[in-house]
Amino acid sequence: MSRLAQTDGLTDVQQEILATVRDFVDKEILPVATELEHRDEYPAQIVEGLKELGVFGLMIPEEYGGLGESLLTYALCVEEIARGWMSVSGIINTHFIVAYMLKQHGTEEQKEYFLPKMALGEIRGAFSMSEPGLGSDVSAITTKGVRDGDDYLLTGQKMWLTNGGTSTVVAVLCRTDEGAEGAGTAPHKSMTTFLVEKEPGFGEVRPGLTIPGKIEKMGYKGVDTTELILDGLRIPADRVLGGTTGRGFYQMMDGVEVGRVNVAARGCGVARRAFELGVAYAQQRHTFGKPIAQHQAIQFKLAEMATKVEAAHAMMVNAARKKDSGRRNDLEAGMAKYLASEYCKEVVEDAFRIHGGYGFSKEYEIERLYREAPMLLIGEGTAEIQKMIIGRRLLEEYRIQG
Repeated sequence: MSRLAQTDGLTDVQQEILATVRDFVDKEILPVATELEHRDEYPAQIVEGLKELGVFGLMIPEEYGGLGESLLTYALCVEEIARGWMSVSGIINTHFIVAYMLKQHGTEEQKEYFLPKMALGEIRGAFSMSEPGLGSDVSAITTKGVRDGDDYLLTGQKMWLTNGGTSTVVAVLCRTDEGAEGAGTAPHKSMTTFLVEKEPGFGEVRPGLTIPGKIEKMGYKGVDTTELILDGLRIPADRVLGGTTGRGFYQMMDGVEVGRVNVAARGCGVARRAFELGVAYAQQRHTFGKPIAQHQAIQFKLAEMATKVEAAHAMMVNAARKKDSGRRNDLEAGMAKYLASEYCKEVVEDAFRIHGGYGFSKEYEIERLYREAPMLLIGEGTAEIQKMIIGRRLLEEYRIQG
């Protein structure tokens, strides 16, 4: 087991879950990840294995067939999975956010219908906020949900859906006329989350709903990233998350908050793997008559890399534990996501430099990590958005009185 990124105070159950996931990653993900990534192939066999382990239901309450575990347990499992292949952790992440939103905000009927099947991985989730003309400015969405009798008609175009093709339920944020009181003066109060069920695949997956196909990406391959086109899609009113319109913005932000802890965990996992690759290669590669690990310049790099891995892990664990305690954690989650994604990029680049020319070869795993790390800089809010959140929260905490 790695000396780095250890977590004190875990229960025996948590340690057993982590050991099981770590063993799965070592045996079932790492040996095939680079090959599957180069083919941009969906890791169907890996996903089936994670379903059998119960990973899709980690945070779903036991009463709905899940394991009822904490955000910390989930984040530590994601860290291990991302260490094997970040794309797999993305498949889990979007599913987890939708399940979390249902658990926190769904009606009892919605929970009873979706959560048991989500715990088994039979229903797999995706969530959708971004549009072609906007990313972090969620309040500017244009996709509309218009009341039509007992239904709603959804029209618009969404972008950057992880699991867009393979998912069977998508939480879609739309603008609706029937927002909360005062909706006319506050755009975020006229937003509603709809639970859109669909068939997996591409093309027209149900009348009025089209998934055009996979978006080709520099990295983060294997997982399907798609657009979503709504053209008069008819959705019954009982598929409004929580049963009440006008609450979608807050529901989505709650989901993104735990998602930021997840992205921090993914950054920790990728950085740890990059360190493992770098420290191993540095002991195998010889220059000037000795392993490059014995050159001071390389030792300095390894020291900096390991310190960044440890610091990012500590901040991620702190953010998860604060959320688990029931306290507000947007400051800690923003800090953890910002630091872990930036440090991940830096640790991966240092490992790439240690590999020298071989790091540029597709035969070496570090080449894959080098293309994967940048996605974490923008996923679940860019670094600039995180710094805005952090700055505003700090001013709240340190406001001068009088």
